[in-house]
Amino acid sequence: MSAKPTPPSQLPDPGNVREVLAYWVRLLRVEKGWSQESLALECELDRTYVSAVERCRWNVSLANIERIAVALGVEPWTLLKPPEPARKPARKSVRSSTGKT
Repeated sequence: MSAKPTPPSQLPDPGNVREVLAYWVRLLRVEKGWSQESLALECELDRTYVSAVERCRWNVSLANIERIAVALGVEPWTLLKPPEPARKPARKSVRSSTGKT
């Protein structure tokens, strides 16, 4: 039995396109519950290639970005857009019961 895939643990460097691509490929693959092999079969690439993409080892061609995006069901540009950092909820100001601040 194979281990359950885990999503990326940290956000990529927004200035590093390979890291951004790797982040989205892994995140979207894991959300679908796919192994690297399953994704590779869907986009007709080798499993080792998908692994190398997720580890930032390859300069990926636009044609292969498109193949991966189609397999994942997203527009190709979304794989290259840095993710937004999670925003912390705004703190509410607390007023005293006397109405004074």
